[in-house]
Amino acid sequence: MSTGPQPGASQGAAPQGVPAPHPGAPIPAQPVPAQHVPAQPVPVQPQTVPVQPQPVQGYAVPGQPVPVQARPVAGPYPPVPAGPVPGAQGLPGGHLPPVPPGHQPGPYPPAGQLPQPWQPQPAPVAYALPPHPASGVPVPPTPPRSGGLLRRVLRFNTVLVVLLAVLIGMVAWQSVRIGELSTALRGADQRLSDLQKEDASRLDEADARLGALEKEVGGAFNVEKLAAAVLPSVFRVEAGPYTGTAFAVGPKASDGGTNLFTNFHVVEALYKDGGRTVKITRDGQRFDAKIVAVNKLRDVAHLHTTAKFTGLTVTKTPAKPGQQIIAVGAPLGLTDTVTSGVISAIRETGYEEGPMVQFDAAINPGNSGGPVINGQQQVVGITVAGYLNAEGLGLAIPIADACKLFTIC
Repeated sequence: MSTGPQPGASQGAAPQGVPAPHPGAPIPAQPVPAQHVPAQPVPVQPQTVPVQPQPVQGYAVPGQPVPVQARPVAGPYPPVPAGPVPGAQGLPGGHLPPVPPGHQPGPYPPAGQLPQPWQPQPAPVAYALPPHPASGVPVPPTPPRSGGLLRRVLRFNTVLVVLLAVLIGMVAWQSVRIGELSTALRGADQRLSDLQKEDASRLDEADARLGALEKEVGGAFNVEKLAAAVLPSVFRVEAGPYTGTAFAVGPKASDGGTNLFTNFHVVEALYKDGGRTVKITRDGQRFDAKIVAVNKLRDVAHLHTTAKFTGLTVTKTPAKPGQQIIAVGAPLGLTDTVTSGVISAIRETGYEEGPMVQFDAAINPGNSGGPVINGQQQVVGITVAGYLNAEGLGLAIPIADACKLFTIC
């Protein structure tokens, strides 16, 4: 509510009979009994009255200083000079306010009734207030301001859309990266599969070469290995006054014993005298062997013993010149004697019917009936004779001929 300075003792009391002005309303000039007062200029000092905000229903009036114009006093006015008035700094432009049109000076009040010295009294200045409803009239409620909520909703939606767009972009980028990685992984798997196939091919090739090398090594002529495998199946034969060599051959006999081959001329004397049993010796042990059958033309005899020994296998292919062989026997009665050489030739000699295998391994009397072994531990022939007064010329009966005569191989 705007307030001005209240009349007091220092400012003089308002004349009696004059009603107090309503706060906030302009104060009209009051008629005062006329009194002749010499005309004199009255300095007017503008004042700024601070106006306090007055609460009004439904409105708020901010407090601000309001310039107050000096109250005109009835009576003759001196001439008002044109231009700025000294001492009127508080008015706009430094001018005095204009005299209201139609204003007539009135009589001055008696001098005794005026305050000494008399000063113009400031009064509240009326100013327009917003219209307000009359008392007792219902005020319509102010509609709620929904703009702020709408703006917040729009702002939230905008942020949500931006976040959703960023999320979709990240998902799309992740999908592209996953696709690239999947493609790279498939390429790596394909390369790995190709490398594995190449390695498998190389391994197969290496295995084939290794097998060939093993075969070559296994097929290499090793006299020591051959002798160790063959000697347990070779025996010295004692037939009366003559000795020679015999060897176990083929699978076990039907009675579980062992079949053997030797030369006919080794057992010929005993056989002609009616003898049918010979002695075979192995590692100092002697066993009886029976003469089952003989073939004089091919100089072969079939023996059988009830003792159990491992029979040697026979070759399925004919012997060829150049093949390495060993000759095993008991020359001069010396058991487990091994000599080595090669097959020199396959020739007809006239010594016996059919071809003979010629070899250069050293043999002596007592080797007759012994086996001739190739590099695969197979029997290729039966030693039968050697040339006298010659070295490296031995003869053997092809093992195929002996197996045809006696089916024990």
